[in-house]
Amino acid sequence: MSQAVVPFRHPLVRAVDEVAALLDSVAEAQPVFLTTGEKEAVLVGLRRQISRLKALEARTLAAAGDVAEEHGTRSAGAWLAHETRHDPAVGRAAQRLAEGLDQRWPLVAEAYAGGAVSTAQARVIGKALDDLPADLDPDLRTRAEQHLVGEAAHFCPRDLRVLGRRVLEVLAPDLAEAHEARLLEQEEQAAWDSASITHRRLGNGLSRAVVRLPDAAMDRWLTQLHAFSSPRREGAVPAGEQVPHPRRLAHAFTALLERIPEDWLPQHGGTSTTLVVTIDHDKLDHDLAVAGLTTGTPITASQARRLACGAGILPAVLDGRSQPLDLGRTKRLFTPAQRKAMAIRDRHCRAEGCDVPAAWCEAHHAAKPWTAGGTTDLADGVLLCSFHHHRAHDTRYHTTRTTNGQLRYHRRT
Repeated sequence: MSQAVVPFRHPLVRAVDEVAALLDSVAEAQPVFLTTGEKEAVLVGLRRQISRLKALEARTLAAAGDVAEEHGTRSAGAWLAHETRHDPAVGRAAQRLAEGLDQRWPLVAEAYAGGAVSTAQARVIGKALDDLPADLDPDLRTRAEQHLVGEAAHFCPRDLRVLGRRVLEVLAPDLAEAHEARLLEQEEQAAWDSASITHRRLGNGLSRAVVRLPDAAMDRWLTQLHAFSSPRREGAVPAGEQVPHPRRLAHAFTALLERIPEDWLPQHGGTSTTLVVTIDHDKLDHDLAVAGLTTGTPITASQARRLACGAGILPAVLDGRSQPLDLGRTKRLFTPAQRKAMAIRDRHCRAEGCDVPAAWCEAHHAAKPWTAGGTTDLADGVLLCSFHHHRAHDTRYHTTRTTNGQLRYHRRT
């Protein structure tokens, strides 16, 4: 009688099935009935076995190029992230780790597979090894890997990152300073390239900004804000009031902006970098009145009065000393005073349907170009955004002025 032939099943396939069956067998088990010691053992043991499973996943990912080819994805990690409903970034990180363990970090891979190194520790150690000089002696590189794998038994990923950065101070002090300088140079350039400020209006009188700055710039900024917000500084915190530190910093930043001298800043749109507050003179004494900035943002009359104490308010608005606004043919370019007057009058681009704020606009001779005999007078000037200013000088378009003073463009036939 012949025996049935059992088809071959790869040990990894069997392992996955057996792990699944084992987890099914304890699905209803209640941890509440474990003793304190048993809970400790289970928690530590599970964490170590999870690391071993992740190491097995990484080994398989490193050999799964055919899976990516089969499904037309960038990598097996990308396919796995999609298949298991993870973010693409998770797949990319898993693929990078798998390739590093397979191609560059054999001692880390061994410790990872044995549960002695966690996933986070493996990534940190691998990053430190990749950051070492490319021409480093191979024996020294191996010693560095041995050292960091050994330290993983005592330090968390955050501390390992510091140790990894300074591993040459332990193994090759004569090379450490040059290595540290090179890493700092790379970090500074990467920080500069990644710096950003994003912002959006929240619609409730607040705006939210997300700031990413190089560490040195952030340190300088915080030092300035702390000087304004220090509780020891007179007036920084109202008497008897406990103001949260983040709010103190925000108030300090506002105070810092209002104290920057105008002549320190570059010109913006042809004038000094200044926000002009506009309000009717007879409303300045009313608390429930509305003023406006040339950016289009409304503010209260009380805010306008406060700004008037230290910020430049256009004299025409406050009925102060007048400035010459009509220059005839004596000058070709509009003066800063004329531009400010246009900003008060126009508030935004005068092209029909355009609402680009005055602060971002350019002065344009609307009635007649100066080169054609026009005058540089306020009545002949309008504010146009860059797009519409280019269109005003585009010979393919004809410009007309509407009854309300806006400019309308028609493509010539």
